[in-house]
Amino acid sequence: MASGRRHLRRAVVLVAASAQPSLDASSSSASSSSTATAPSKASSSVPSIIKIPRSIHEVDNGKILGFGAELSEDHPGFHDEAYKQRRVMIANIARQHEVGEFIPRIDYTPEEVAVWGTALSKLKALFPSHACAEFNAALPKFNFREDEVPQLQDISEVLQQSSGWQVRPVAGLMHPRDFLNGLAFKYFHSTQYMRHASKPHYTPEPDVVHELIGHVPMLANPTFAEMVQAIGVASLGADEKQIWHLTKVYWYTVEFGVVREAGEIKAFGSGILSSFGELEHMGQGRAELAPFDPFSTQPKMSYKDGYQRRYFVLDSFQTGLDQLRQFAASIKPGVSAR
Repeated sequence: MASGRRHLRRAVVLVAASAQPSLDASSSSASSSSTATAPSKASSSVPSIIKIPRSIHEVDNGKILGFGAELSEDHPGFHDEAYKQRRVMIANIARQHEVGEFIPRIDYTPEEVAVWGTALSKLKALFPSHACAEFNAALPKFNFREDEVPQLQDISEVLQQSSGWQVRPVAGLMHPRDFLNGLAFKYFHSTQYMRHASKPHYTPEPDVVHELIGHVPMLANPTFAEMVQAIGVASLGADEKQIWHLTKVYWYTVEFGVVREAGEIKAFGSGILSSFGELEHMGQGRAELAPFDPFSTQPKMSYKDGYQRRYFVLDSFQTGLDQLRQFAASIKPGVSAR
């Protein structure tokens, strides 16, 4: 993983260097993070300052965009006040956590454990035939059991031993820039709350089932983990248009990506691997398949219109890593992706 650290250091130095001409002496001395300028939406003559974190300590995990206690009316838990208060309690635990501290353990209720077990049991039946080899090879490392919801601290320790990555708790859906920036430092931000018991096979937001079953095993694979880090490195100093493009790149790879394996299509995206219905849908071959190209315009993201109608295909994770490193190297502060 030394190569990943070299790429990260180089990216931070390059972006910081490109920012220096636009900073006066007072701003450069007052800021604790590297900064870069990007054109303002209102006027290209008025630059906006983009903070470039130099470590995970400078990545803000407190700006939550949604999915706290304020649930939308179509959320399964909208009318369940006890469920919403439970989420607030778990979210507050995440808000109080500091990087480097022990991640507090959640005392999951019997109902929450049952939801976890129901989801895990059904998904495990499809993994041998539908998930990629890298996922199936990594899954046993975490010893997921149907009668126990894993704790983030335990998962983070296994992950760190496998690929050098760590888990950081978060209260809900983060701002895309902050979430992507965290990936550059090999940190995955994970929620700890559980989906509503009325729909154990569905969640409209990232919950502990999605995070741990869908994301974590793949991050234990070093090549895939470097691929994800490349997206994070590309986000450092990116302007808003570039961040939106990178969010879509992340969506169509890390969330809903598939890979060719011995002539077959296998899932590696967490949105597929944590959804029984999406896994079946992918396996039935009804969706369009398209080659992945991070330089191309990415289509609109959607998770409320049913299953994905198109999957982007990697030939291998090494190929994906090479593509994303090339794309990351092409991004310059203030130069938007298409």
